[in-house]
Amino acid sequence: MESLLSTAEAARVAGVGTTSVKRWADEGLLSCQRTAGGHRRFPRAELERFLRAQPGATLPPSAEHWADRLMQSGSYELRALLLEARGRTGSFYAVCDELAPAFAELGARWACGAVTVLDEHVASERIARALSQSSEALPLAAGAPACLLACAEGDEHTLGLSLAELCLREAGWDALWAGRRTPSKEIVRAVAQGEIGMVALSASTSSKHAGRLAAEVRTLERACSTAAIPLVLGGNGAWPQTLGHARRFSSFSAFHRFLTERLGALPARP
Repeated sequence: MESLLSTAEAARVAGVGTTSVKRWADEGLLSCQRTAGGHRRFPRAELERFLRAQPGATLPPSAEHWADRLMQSGSYELRALLLEARGRTGSFYAVCDELAPAFAELGARWACGAVTVLDEHVASERIARALSQSSEALPLAAGAPACLLACAEGDEHTLGLSLAELCLREAGWDALWAGRRTPSKEIVRAVAQGEIGMVALSASTSSKHAGRLAAEVRTLERACSTAAIPLVLGGNGAWPQTLGHARRFSSFSAFHRFLTERLGALPARP
């Protein structure tokens, strides 16, 4: 799924004002899509191609560059890299959009034997620790709504959830970590107790069993619909093409917009 950026997000990536981005679109230099409400959305890959053709343009680090740094850095250096990237992009959710392709690159290197299982596991643990520390450092208001984070059943990859947790905390949400190997029935039970404001389910490319994923989504859709809370899906697993109550996100920028809109619509808690 391609990453779509708002005009402000595209301007931040390009290092220019929103007026410049709108002018590029109006002049046909940069393609964009329109939402139902008429707002521009720019494919990140298309924006990067456009910027590469501009003299002196500064692009965000490539997935390959990020993957190299992630493999070579310890936990403290990774934390510094995250903070540096946040300063450059203006937000952690923009950093997450840079990191997601890098995680896919790490997986591809492991799959082709370019890195060992041990190297990949050590790097993943360091990355997860740095992301967790960055999340915990963000202030959280008393009574903040909570989102339950879980992997799809049978999926062992949790780095996507770590990125989602960072986005949640930045947007003012608490995160309840269910992680891997949490049966759907346990999530349903937690939803029924009424203390959760959202459920986020992640499925990596290793989740290839479309029928099993569809059954899990249907189960959680019923529970979340009954509780009147969102069910959000992320990752590049074999998600069903047609969704009912659930909503799938292809970028952390879009996820952040949803989180802030949802938070603003919630009644104040005592």
